[in-house]
Amino acid sequence: MPARSSSSVPARRAAHEVRIIGGAWKRTRLPVADKPGLRPTPDRVRETLFNWLGQDLDGWRCVDAFAGTGALGLEAASRGAAQVLLVEQDPDLVAALRAIRARLQAESVEVRRGNGLTVLKELAGSGQDLVLLDPPFDADLFDKAVAAAAPALRDGGFLYLEAPHRWSDAALEAQGLRLLRHLKAGAVHAHLLGRAAPPGP
Repeated sequence: MPARSSSSVPARRAAHEVRIIGGAWKRTRLPVADKPGLRPTPDRVRETLFNWLGQDLDGWRCVDAFAGTGALGLEAASRGAAQVLLVEQDPDLVAALRAIRARLQAESVEVRRGNGLTVLKELAGSGQDLVLLDPPFDADLFDKAVAAAAPALRDGGFLYLEAPHRWSDAALEAQGLRLLRHLKAGAVHAHLLGRAAPPGP
């Protein structure tokens, strides 16, 4: 393959799609519907998240509770997660997610139409390795989502929260969580959270 010229210009991505950036389905295009509040996680943020987690999620159990385009959950499945549950309430987005699942023959992925908070509450005690939370920024669901997600994690599991501001340590501690990593990218604050260590004797 010829070397790429330093003066070449990267191909411009279509405005209404994002791509899986790593793993078995790298470069797969995901459509972005014109829906209020639909704001796919930027490539830079997703790349950083999976650098934090490690590139190989082999065997992990994951939930993307506000799936939207499915970019976060499908990224996890692309990197080897054994079970990925994509939860979405909008019927058009659910249909799009099911079409992508079929196109990729993604047997590890389940698409469920439903309320993300309700499904998270049903998953309490299920021992998830990773719960992904990217609710619409104008829906004011962040406190409720974190509270519902924390009981679904296994010991040593991770919770990813995307929000319009940095979450306070006190708010996290109230849910038995601690901040492991944080990134600000434009209007997005990305948080990687883990269970707080139990108090000493």
